[in-house]
Amino acid sequence: MSETLPANNANHLRAIEALYSGHHGWLYATLRKKLGNAMDAADLAQDTFTRILASKVTVIEQPRAYLSCVAKGILVNWYQRKALERAYLEALAHVPALEVPSPELRFMVLETLHEIDAMLDALPPLVKRAFLLSQISGLKYDDIAEQLGVSLITVKRYMKQAFVQCLLLVE
Repeated sequence: MSETLPANNANHLRAIEALYSGHHGWLYATLRKKLGNAMDAADLAQDTFTRILASKVTVIEQPRAYLSCVAKGILVNWYQRKALERAYLEALAHVPALEVPSPELRFMVLETLHEIDAMLDALPPLVKRAFLLSQISGLKYDDIAEQLGVSLITVKRYMKQAFVQCLLLVE
């Protein structure tokens, strides 16, 4: 089945509505089976259609394959977000009770961690690895160069690229 999404906004919305009514139940059931949770499945199904609605896609040759692809990307992000939240909550479990941040501060920290995680994911793999080796593992640039098998100047270039991304996140 092929569905065409015209450039005209009203027609585009009608086509998205048809896509939604024709495939939402299927997508929801697929996500629910995968997640084992009706509420998360409903949220991710809605996120999938919201992303498609915001896209400039004009033709969808295979609607279910396209929905699966978009939903998979959203699901991967969701799993990463949940893993980051679990790691943060696990770290908080080791903090003395008097030092545990308020729920508001925890939310702000989690949002910042998600932004940093997204920024790191946008970096090329070697740049990300160099940055993490420096900032998390505390390695010196010479040691990073040796571990990655690149020159010192390359590590410096990687670090500059990562720090520029960090600065863009702050702005």
